[in-house]
Amino acid sequence: MGSGFPFIDIVIYAAVALFLIYKLGTVLGRRGDDQQSGADRFGMRESRKKGAAGDNVVNMPDAGQRPPEMDYGSMDPIEAGIAQIKAADSSFREKEFLAGARKAFEMIIDAFAAGNAKILKYLLESSVYENFAAAIREREKAGHTLETTLVGIDDAEIVAAEMRGTDAVVTVKFVTGQVNATRDADGEVVEGDPNNVVQVTDIWTFGRNTRASDPNWVLIATGTPD
Repeated sequence: MGSGFPFIDIVIYAAVALFLIYKLGTVLGRRGDDQQSGADRFGMRESRKKGAAGDNVVNMPDAGQRPPEMDYGSMDPIEAGIAQIKAADSSFREKEFLAGARKAFEMIIDAFAAGNAKILKYLLESSVYENFAAAIREREKAGHTLETTLVGIDDAEIVAAEMRGTDAVVTVKFVTGQVNATRDADGEVVEGDPNNVVQVTDIWTFGRNTRASDPNWVLIATGTPD
């Protein structure tokens, strides 16, 4: 009987993992008053998908990638990028994506503050996950805890979009009101202010393979405004 509980735990964790995978798919869509640096809270100035070049605000692809029937040159760069994504995935809708991105932002912020690396693993590209996980380990090693309250998302807008081969890549600027405080093992505040709402701006890039059966978007890069 004593061996039954570990098995039940495994079943429960597996069920939670499956739920998170499903939740991310529904969050980011399926086919058919001080300024604060957001990236610093995750122990990094900038992280990007392995193999990606340039900064986190993605550049538009060259003319060789454009379907001949579309005149992308006459479009705004963001509109051109979104049009390319829609050409690869006709179900893509900006409003639905942004609604999902907001929810994903909340989930990732909450999981990072709680030190829940298991949840983050399903929401982040591997190299970004390693940066977040390293920051969590460093925090735990110091005996610190992070308290984060997301007061509200004041704005979320697409600032870049493109196709990288078969990958759809969309960059979103989030402007949020947050309360952040880091406490030591004795409960004393060592960073932040638990009584002060600050405005935080994050630049996050999401991506997914439009040819893959997996409909999930993952966070592939983080950064801050120039």
